[in-house]
Amino acid sequence: MENPAEKKPEERKRPDVERVYQNDQIAVYWEPKLCIHVGNCYHGLPQVFNPTARPWVDVNAQTADRIARVVMTCPTGALHFERLDGAEQESGPSETIIDARPNGPLFIRGQLKIVEVGGHVLREDTRVALCRCGHSENKPFCDGTHRKIGFKTTKS
Repeated sequence: MENPAEKKPEERKRPDVERVYQNDQIAVYWEPKLCIHVGNCYHGLPQVFNPTARPWVDVNAQTADRIARVVMTCPTGALHFERLDGAEQESGPSETIIDARPNGPLFIRGQLKIVEVGGHVLREDTRVALCRCGHSENKPFCDGTHRKIGFKTTKS
C-alpha cells in the first residue's frame, strides 16, 4: 500500500508558469520571462490587465470570452489561457506566420517547436517573440533589449 506522505506533489501543467490568475471560468497564465510589454493586453482590456494594480490581472473584471480573445493577441506567448467552463480552448493557427517587427523581434505564430543543439526541446508554443538584435539575456527569446540598445533594421 502506498504511503500518502511519500506521494510527490502533482506536477504543474506547465512547470515554467510563474503566475496563474483564475476563477471558475478561465485561468490566465503569465510567464514574466517572456513578456516584453508590447501592451496588447492592457490596451485590449485595461480593466482586466492593469500593470499598476496588484494583482495585475483581474479575471473577474470581464467575461471569459473577452479575456480569451485578448490573451490570444499577446505576440510573445507570455500570456495563455485555459477555459475551465468547457468553452473552446486556446489553439494556434495551422500555418506558421513570421512577422519581422521594425527595429524589434520576430513575432512567430503557428504550431511551434524550438529545439536546441542536441535535440533538446526548449519550448513548444503557438506564439513566440525571438530576438534578432543579438543582445537578449533570454535567447533565443526577445527580452526587450533591442529598445535599450537602439537596434535598427534596414529597409530592403
